[in-house]
Amino acid sequence: MKINVQEEQLLAEVLHNAFGEASKTTIKQWITHGSVKINGRLETNPARKVKSGDVVEYNRQKLKKMRHRSPFPLYFEDEFIVVAEKPAGLLTVGERGTGGTSFYQQMLNYVKENSDGKEKLYVVHRLDREVSGLLVFAKTEKEQEQMKEQWNKVIKRYYALVEGDPPKERDTIVSWLMEGGDQKVRSVREQEGAKRAVTHYRVMDRTPGFSLLEVALETGRKNQIRVHLSEMGCPVVGDRRYGADARFVRRIRLHAFYLSFPHPATDELLEFKSKMPAGFLTLRPEDEKYK
Repeated sequence: MKINVQEEQLLAEVLHNAFGEASKTTIKQWITHGSVKINGRLETNPARKVKSGDVVEYNRQKLKKMRHRSPFPLYFEDEFIVVAEKPAGLLTVGERGTGGTSFYQQMLNYVKENSDGKEKLYVVHRLDREVSGLLVFAKTEKEQEQMKEQWNKVIKRYYALVEGDPPKERDTIVSWLMEGGDQKVRSVREQEGAKRAVTHYRVMDRTPGFSLLEVALETGRKNQIRVHLSEMGCPVVGDRRYGADARFVRRIRLHAFYLSFPHPATDELLEFKSKMPAGFLTLRPEDEKYK
């Protein structure tokens, strides 16, 4: 639904006037979960002012009502795909012999509960166990293949809290990555088995000893961000595997906060943005806060 704004108002007020039956809390969730655009651009701030002539767009059918609630924050669901937020510490897909559950399994249980056990989920991409953020699953093999074929159109952005100071305010890191026998990924010379990896970053903030980065992936290799930032001399806080200071708790400060891609069935451009997790900028055991 598109709304032509007639006078200056807050974004939340515009939607409340258009959808009077929706509560203020629901409208705020619509906005913060990335379902609202102003003049074609994603907007996640309910207090954003819109002016006369602006066009506010929202599809109120994106999140359909379910008999059972999602076990994780849900951003989008229809008959083709589902987008939800994975917490840190949970495998995207379970490994044999782990004896536990996974993000995939819990989301599969959720869609089955709401479809009399008929729905399926297909993996499109993954996040490392200790990385949190937005993930999309397909509900059919056709949509899974379509998304993989159009993966070059997907935009993924991450928050990364790192140790040290990047040499530039923004830069692009390019290397060939290969996994060794110790299961660690490293940059190597171009060779058989190595995969080209491209990572873009910009510095959002600096404080003595630490920097907050926004990272965008051009390729999606295993441990790509963690390896590239570590080799730059700025390991992700908590990522001891790739050289982070062992004084801090082993919680990798990497969060996939932005995801954009064309819908595999309708080709509509979808954009989603999640908040930075609670405690993401807090360093323990000293309880020193990054400011």
